Amino acid sequence: MALVAPQLARRLTRLPGPSLSAATCTGALLVVTADFAAQRGVHEARLPVGVVTAVIGGLYLALLLRRQRRAGRI
Repeated sequence: MALVAPQLARRLTRLPGPSLSAATCTGALLVVTADFAAQRGVHEARLPVGVVTAVIGGLYLALLLRRQRRAGRI
């Protein structure tokens, strides 16, 4: 989440650089959402929050890398 929150906050606020307050709020919202998904997502068993945050962060990082590759920056 530490890598995803500033990038997502920058894209949401459309500022040239990451804002500390926006990144903090985005990170907190992502962790609360991941906790809720971990508790309510799978009915048979509860997942650790770290697994859900790793999946969310990994998917978003893969999306960013794919966009950069398509733009020819990588």
